[in-house]
Amino acid sequence: MPKDDAVLGDLAAEGAELEALVAGLSEERWRLATPAEGWTIAHQIAHLAWTDDAALWSATEPSRFAELLEQAAQDPFGFVDAAAEERVRTSPPELLAEWRAGRARLLDALRDVPEGRKLDWFGPPMSVTSMATARLMETWAHGQDVADALGVTRAPTARLRNVCHIGVRTRDFAYAVHQQTPPSEQFRVELTGPAGEAWSWGPEDADQRVTGPALDFCLLVTQRRHLEDLAVEAAGAEAAHWLTIAQAFAGAPGSGRKAGQFA
Repeated sequence: MPKDDAVLGDLAAEGAELEALVAGLSEERWRLATPAEGWTIAHQIAHLAWTDDAALWSATEPSRFAELLEQAAQDPFGFVDAAAEERVRTSPPELLAEWRAGRARLLDALRDVPEGRKLDWFGPPMSVTSMATARLMETWAHGQDVADALGVTRAPTARLRNVCHIGVRTRDFAYAVHQQTPPSEQFRVELTGPAGEAWSWGPEDADQRVTGPALDFCLLVTQRRHLEDLAVEAAGAEAAHWLTIAQAFAGAPGSGRKAGQFA
């Protein structure tokens, strides 16, 4: 199976799993607060619907996406919230239907992108594989907020490898958004997948190392749990510092979660 098809399949599965989590909710439960300050479950789905559409425009209407980037530049800290607020006014059944249709359109569009083309985004331009991985990461992360709001524990899957990968690949980006210079040397990241798989990135002889469960690493780089509440460990001062600023998503640094918030 081509790599793009594998990631696109994972993206479709991640969206379907989250949809199953919210599809049967009453309108009252759609309004439950999530750990993201000011955001309900409806806001989480509204945001995903909006970002899926943004990715679709990047793939099919670059000029429209360029206009979106200009709008974002005018309000870099508020435009994401504003977009969610606009869509959350839609009734839950309509919002769910819009998100479902948007996911399908995006998957079709990504499959049709010519090989080698880079897609513009709010961070650096990305390949189709990277865009699909980023969409999967965000779907999983906002799905975690929904699960937390509902008091549900999701079973981790092998799809987490995609989230881990983008978490590793965005190391230098995390330094950049904090106005810091990234280390010149590569880090070694060794994680244990849900079924005991060994996943690794970076040179085996690296001095700076990060180890731990893949799930915990994903929760860290998406800022869904505080480092103190996770079994992610660092060997080396630079690796330890990276874990305090790690960020797999585009945009400004997030406020993350407080230590002990989910104890």
